[in-house]
Amino acid sequence: MVRVRTRTAGQAYTIREAAALTGLPASTLRYYETVGVIGPVSRGETSGHRVYDEEDLDQLMWVACLAATGMSVADMRTYVTNGQLGVQAAQEQIQLLTEQERRLALEAERVALRHRYVRLKIDYWHAVAAGDSARTQQLSKQAAALAAELTGTTQQ
Repeated sequence: MVRVRTRTAGQAYTIREAAALTGLPASTLRYYETVGVIGPVSRGETSGHRVYDEEDLDQLMWVACLAATGMSVADMRTYVTNGQLGVQAAQEQIQLLTEQERRLALEAERVALRHRYVRLKIDYWHAVAAGDSARTQQLSKQAAALAAELTGTTQQ
C-alpha cells in the first residue's frame, strides 16, 4: 500500500513522541510501516527521520486499537487497505471484523472457563482450611470435570 499525501503545516511529531501518544513502541511503529500496516511516513527534509502528523497519529490510534483486539498483522493490513476503498470494501470489512469478533468471543469463553476453574480451586482450599471433607470431595470432582474441559481431555 503506497500512500501519497502532502504534508500540511500542522503539528509534527518524532517517532518517540508518536510512540508515547499512541502507546505503541517505536519498534512497532517502524515494523507496521515496513510490513504495510500503515503507509510510508514522511521524513524530515534534513534529518531523514520519520515525522508523524495528526493524520498519522489518528491512523496509528485505530491500528493500536485493532492490535489490542488481537487482530493479526495481515488482517490489520487488509483493514487499513480496505478503509481507503470506502463503500466498495464495506462487505469485506464487515466480514473481517465479524471473524475477529468470533475469535474474541471464543477467547472470552476460554477465559471464563479458566476463571471458573480458579474460583473452584479457591473454594476447594477454603473447604480444606475449614476441615470440610465432604465439600472438599465435591469441589474436587467439579474441578476435575472443569480441568478436563480446559485441557480438552475426557474425565475418567
